[in-house]
Amino acid sequence: MINNFIITLPAKIEKILEKINLNKNGLVFIVDKNKKLIGSVSDGDIRRSILSGYDIKKTILDKSKIVNTKPFFLNYKTDIKTILYHLQNKRNNIKYKCIPLVDNNRIIKDISTIENLRKYPIANLDLGDQEFSKAFDAIKSGWISSKGSYVDQFEKAFSKYLGGGYSVTTSSGATALELALKTFGIGKGDEVILPNFSFAASINSIINVGATPVVVDVEASTWTIDIEKIKKKISKKTKAIMPVHIYGQPCKLDEINKIAKLKKIYVIEDAAEALGGFYKGKKIGLGGDCACFSFYANKIITTGEGGMAVFRKKKNSETASLIKNHGMSSKVFYYHTITGSNFRMTNPQAAIGLAQLNRINEFYKERKKIFDYYNKNLNKFNFIEFLPKNNWSKNSLWLYTIIIKDLKKKYRDILIKKLLAKGIETRPGFVSFNQMNIYKKYCKGSFTVSKKISDQSISLPTTKINYSDQDYIISQLLNEINKYLTFKKL
Repeated sequence: MINNFIITLPAKIEKILEKINLNKNGLVFIVDKNKKLIGSVSDGDIRRSILSGYDIKKTILDKSKIVNTKPFFLNYKTDIKTILYHLQNKRNNIKYKCIPLVDNNRIIKDISTIENLRKYPIANLDLGDQEFSKAFDAIKSGWISSKGSYVDQFEKAFSKYLGGGYSVTTSSGATALELALKTFGIGKGDEVILPNFSFAASINSIINVGATPVVVDVEASTWTIDIEKIKKKISKKTKAIMPVHIYGQPCKLDEINKIAKLKKIYVIEDAAEALGGFYKGKKIGLGGDCACFSFYANKIITTGEGGMAVFRKKKNSETASLIKNHGMSSKVFYYHTITGSNFRMTNPQAAIGLAQLNRINEFYKERKKIFDYYNKNLNKFNFIEFLPKNNWSKNSLWLYTIIIKDLKKKYRDILIKKLLAKGIETRPGFVSFNQMNIYKKYCKGSFTVSKKISDQSISLPTTKINYSDQDYIISQLLNEINKYLTFKKL
């Protein structure tokens, strides 16, 4: 990308215009052979030079006459807040479209524009030497598909981390849920109870195996599935409950398991966002018959795409391993004993996952620091509600999510756009199932709590930010909220 913004002398004007056309920002920066910044030339400078008699095809650019030898630049270590200020605000009647970022020797290291500026993303990848080393080792071994030693290593290490269970890698958190349902023989004619507030993978997995989702509301005190509403929806067709540990907040597993045991049905935990969370002193992942995790790029640990289904019983994990591999026998090539699917994780993905798992305590420590700072600086405002807290669970600290009281969905969405314009990426709460046409037929009854969380919640940047970054995010958030509150009073 930098090459579209720089050119060395001598150069024809037509070549400079080609560069300007490529970067679409109205100028290029003149550099020497080492990419040291010398000056800049804008399309306006070129227009004026042509009017003065320069030949666009033949003339070699004379830097002393056309080049601006004092271009605006910033050090490449400049914080995002400062860069955004100069990109978004006029200075001396100039609004900079792009700014070269240089080192102490004025060597251009990067170019910042409002489009490509690294803003404050909702979540940031954290891949280090260990991840690259293991991924390279997996590729070098030649095993780049689902075969290879890292798949088995990752599964064993995951079970060890949880303190038990039988782990089966999958291609995603969504396929982990589907695999669990298939493993327990859940399909056409069966019902599965789940909460109204969750990512669509939960309900889609049930539909994809041919079963019927039965959607119930969540509790205001936990944001997770309402126990009393589960009891009311149990029927002869109910084969499983799928509690969701939403935003890393654990469900009331003891109460859910009590119902499941009484009715002889399965508990399949959607723990996509809950790796590292605790329920009554035990890590999330071993509370039901199966727990399903996601390793998508914004999760606690990542493999890019990928997931894990952790079964309580070994025989279930063996069935799952068979299903995820096309139902193909491990003893006879191309002999299929059951109808299966391809839900397999690749060896390089597993290698990255193993390295990430080795660093999970580091990630959790960093997230806790971020969560604590947000809490400290936002808890004084009575128009903000926070993620649930109690004495029997410990949140996994996936995304820092709050509810802004009395803020209608329309204005919550406007707030998100306003913050994005300031370089701050935020996310709305999941759209509750009862508000989407495709799922309405599965939603019978009242969904007051989940609709409120869905409409009024917002998630803030949660990874790889420092206190200064958080101060900026908090100040911009409060500034925009106060604008709304002031307008509301008028």
